[in-house]
Amino acid sequence: MEITGTAQHEAWEARTLPPVEQLRPDLWSIPVPIPHNPLRYVSTYAFALEGGGLGLIDTGWESEEGWAALTRGLSSIGGGVGDLRGVLVTHLHFDHLGLAARVREASGAWIAMHPADVDAVRRLTTTETQAAVDGEVAFLVGLGAPREEALSDVGGAENLAGFSRMAVADRLLEDGELADFPGWDLRAVHTPGHTPGHLCFAEERTGLFFAGDHVLPKISPNISTSPGSGPDGDPLGDFMTSLQAVRDLDPTEVLPAHEWRFRGLAERVDSLTDHHERRMAELLAAIRAHPGSTPWDLAAHLTWSRPWEQYARRMRIFAITETDAHLRLLARRGLVVGSGDPVQTWTAAVR
Repeated sequence: MEITGTAQHEAWEARTLPPVEQLRPDLWSIPVPIPHNPLRYVSTYAFALEGGGLGLIDTGWESEEGWAALTRGLSSIGGGVGDLRGVLVTHLHFDHLGLAARVREASGAWIAMHPADVDAVRRLTTTETQAAVDGEVAFLVGLGAPREEALSDVGGAENLAGFSRMAVADRLLEDGELADFPGWDLRAVHTPGHTPGHLCFAEERTGLFFAGDHVLPKISPNISTSPGSGPDGDPLGDFMTSLQAVRDLDPTEVLPAHEWRFRGLAERVDSLTDHHERRMAELLAAIRAHPGSTPWDLAAHLTWSRPWEQYARRMRIFAITETDAHLRLLARRGLVVGSGDPVQTWTAAVR
């Protein structure tokens, strides 16, 4: 892999916010900070349209600091929020969709997403926050979490209040459709896994590939189950299929939503695929050593970026639900068997 976003990489190493960058005469990256998050920022991409105005890919986390960064960034390239005509949102997570409602209110811009994520956002914005908390707690208990610890990790309804204010997109983009941006040939590539409706955008005029969170240069994106996954959902299987779907596109440059721009998409896809295969092998070994364990139990036996005892709250939830996603793919491959109980336990399949 070749690092092309050198200023972004230097800022990442220095743990600072990268600068606004002009990537082409008609394209800019604008970093928007994410509060209290190791990812630190999301890269939004603004581009000039034929006939005037701007388009935007992703908006950033909803906060006053985020809004200031986005508006200041647009001003620095000679534009403003009022120049935005439309926004493509790669997926429903708050660091990508969070400011979309405010952008739409200030500019009248349309917002486009994949229907699967639009459906999820609609559920989030119409579910009473305490009911959402109760649903997530019940889901974690079903994965083996002690109820008190699940309650502590999820926290109060106030933690989910922001999700009820997220924008519901007014345009739908299916796989293969072109976004309505004059002068640009941005084709939607449906890449489910990180979320059910995650979209990348392949720009056919320039060969650029806007990867969202699907392929990042260093971090492996979180692939988790959720209360909305349903018992038959297989987000990791979807993600692995989506990786192969983009592997051979051979773009001129990959523009991810986090970290830095790079070349070498096929190499990075292979690395991510290998990572998940190794993780499943480690998980299968843990199941053989501890048969009849829940996802909550098994996560403690896996290798993480820090000692398991330091995991709590949202980080622990992500770890448990990511373990569950790996278990589901192992089950589809016939390597493990679930008990079928309300709190499911897992054993290695007999071959």
